Amino acid sequence: MKISYHKQKVGDVEVFYREAGPKNGQVILLLHGFPSSSHMFRDLIPKLAEQYRVIAPDLPGFGQTITPPRSQFKFTFENLFRVVESFTEVLALKHYILYVFDYGAPVGYRLAVAYPERVQAIISQNGNAYMEGFSDAWGPWENYWYSPTPENREACRDSLTPETIKNFQYLHGTEASLVSPDGYSLDIAYMSRPEAEDIQLDLILDYRSNVERYPDFQAYFRKFQPKLLAVWGKNDPAFLSAGAEAYKRDIPSAEVHLLDTGHFALETHAAEISELIHKFLKKVKLITG
Repeated sequence: MKISYHKQKVGDVEVFYREAGPKNGQVILLLHGFPSSSHMFRDLIPKLAEQYRVIAPDLPGFGQTITPPRSQFKFTFENLFRVVESFTEVLALKHYILYVFDYGAPVGYRLAVAYPERVQAIISQNGNAYMEGFSDAWGPWENYWYSPTPENREACRDSLTPETIKNFQYLHGTEASLVSPDGYSLDIAYMSRPEAEDIQLDLILDYRSNVERYPDFQAYFRKFQPKLLAVWGKNDPAFLSAGAEAYKRDIPSAEVHLLDTGHFALETHAAEISELIHKFLKKVKLITG
């Protein structure tokens, strides 16, 4: 299955995205997380594209998507959502399945709250929406949220180092020999670009806005009862598996699978996750068009 690569102008942002699968197929919109890009889906896309139209954009501030400089574009999760919202409208995506991971979760859930009629199902892979999902590793970030001093901002910079990206984000809790260096090497290279660290520090500060929206996300889950599959690397040092189980509180029918791997579960379990997705979506009544 061939993957094609595109750029789509959305206001002042040029969104890079990957696409594969039948043009008239049901859309799966893949939203990546920190500190990655749509490259994280490189193994999953061909497995889903056998049956679905798969679209994976790079969020503003990540990967190959081009934005104005920080002085002209405010890097907040609300603005990330606005870009993705416009992106789906330019591409005329009327209905889609959401696959959300890490930062992609609060972006995707904003989309679901705004357009519940468009979301046919949700796949959350280490994509948090509950306080139970936070580990103690969030301490420096939380300090920055509640006391945004220059000192607390600098304390978060350790999250952006090559060592942290490789060992904490990618290798923690999984079999290191199964993790290709391609993913973390690319993320480290992207992080070395001009303004990249300050963009990420802006988003780290604004992550508090996602926590503030958790009640809205949970109210959406309770009201609309979307079909939801939570597939989680249970050894994730940032998002605990309790965050996956918490979905059942608001969506009793939610399907939860905990895998013996870490945060970037697709690095080691793309085949297993794709099988779970195919089985899950066979049980979902999808709307054509």
